[in-house]
Amino acid sequence: MVDFVSKPRYDVSDLRKLMSLLCGPDGCPWDAEQTHESIRRNLLEEAYEAAEAIDSGNVDDLVEELGDVLMQVVFHANIAQSSGRFDLDDIADATCQKLIRRHPHVFGDTRAKDGSESLVFWEDIKRQEKQHEFVSDAMHSVAHSLPALWRAEKIQKKAAKVGFDWPDYKGALNALKEETRELEQAIETNSGIEEELGDLIFSAVNIARFFDIDSERALGLASEKFISRFSKVEKIADINGRKLEDMTLDEMEALYQQVKLER
Repeated sequence: MVDFVSKPRYDVSDLRKLMSLLCGPDGCPWDAEQTHESIRRNLLEEAYEAAEAIDSGNVDDLVEELGDVLMQVVFHANIAQSSGRFDLDDIADATCQKLIRRHPHVFGDTRAKDGSESLVFWEDIKRQEKQHEFVSDAMHSVAHSLPALWRAEKIQKKAAKVGFDWPDYKGALNALKEETRELEQAIETNSGIEEELGDLIFSAVNIARFFDIDSERALGLASEKFISRFSKVEKIADINGRKLEDMTLDEMEALYQQVKLER
């Protein structure tokens, strides 16, 4: 039996101790076997589940999912501490140091008139810290592990900050049309299809940026809408004693267009 006292309510220090016990010699064999690499995906999944809890507006779910994210952070800290590299206090110290450095308008003599100027201070200091001499340096630093749509948006925003941007959405929309034509040509010649498709999606993200739309969220909503409509198509077919796999594409498309008209 490990030395851990049950309480009606725990705090962060208890979580830290609990993870240490679980990863210790008398703890859980699975926990003890984990590495930063083996639980990398877990951290990403927990972050997405926390985001979904935020979208749902369910406070209890949010508490649970943020707890799972926090647990992953403590887990990684415990793995590093066991090899003498760093611990949770080192993580907290680095974070506090960064927050103080990047808020000169709070902890220094500088003043920010609004949130936009605060963000400018943050980005300027970040660029100095990362020693980014060129805008492309900052682009290269955008994490490759981000969802591709988000990464594209962040890269485009960095270009826009130095004026490399369309004056309005019309230029971006025309670029999307041009990329569509280039994709059609690639398909006709069966050459460079992947590249042109990527350019098309990149241009679509650019349009989303002009309207302050999260392209990742927009695509997610489109996927949910398709699922909903497809489900209705299946139900209509089932009511009529049909299975989709036995129907022609024209028949299925007719049902889909019927569902689209329903609001």
